[in-house]
Amino acid sequence: MENILEQNGPRMPSASVDLRSGRATVKRHPERGAYDLETVTEILDQGLVCDVAFMVDGFPYAIPMTYGRIGNSLYVHGAVGSRLLRSLASGSPICLTVTVVDGLVLARSAFHNSMNYRSVVVLGTSAEVVDPVRKTAALRAILERLVPGRWDEIRPPTRGELARTTVLEIRLREASAKIRRGPPVDDEADMERDVWAGEVPLRIRALAPVADRNNTVALPSYLSAINDGTVFPRARRE
Repeated sequence: MENILEQNGPRMPSASVDLRSGRATVKRHPERGAYDLETVTEILDQGLVCDVAFMVDGFPYAIPMTYGRIGNSLYVHGAVGSRLLRSLASGSPICLTVTVVDGLVLARSAFHNSMNYRSVVVLGTSAEVVDPVRKTAALRAILERLVPGRWDEIRPPTRGELARTTVLEIRLREASAKIRRGPPVDDEADMERDVWAGEVPLRIRALAPVADRNNTVALPSYLSAINDGTVFPRARRE
């Protein structure tokens, strides 16, 4: 399915694509900004949830959603009656963000406390995916990004379920990444303060899978690899 969707979607050489624009430019700490497609997609593949911001009747909304990526396109989905998806399917402007928090940065002053993070801001519009084959491939990408191997084992969506689901495509044409790494940056006057300073690394880790009470099937191999402490998301399979 992924190959079918990639053939119909945009195909660009990743390393040479610059996603910077007048809007998609890091203003605060510009040295932390990156605009190449490779960096942007690497961060997107490490996120769990995106926030999609949009306007309806002059009022802003931001909705957290799961997402998938195939090539240079992102995909989100939801119920046909969703206000978000109805608005975005009409071509309304959107801002999609993903943030991966890598740690707390504890400085010697309140002013310089911070976080280590990797974030992406995507600007543009979305288009509804109508073709059932491409729609199914996009839904597969959303699930497989989080649990590789799951799609091939479960029942695929029926025609009726596809009809009740809206899938939107957001092409990566205008985006920026921002990355902070490293220890706190304290003022020289604070360096002699008798206070601990440094970093507290953070990771999202999976706990051992818990079967539901009606389950009679042994843990599949793709879940056997998930042990207490597995870092999520796992590496993307190309």
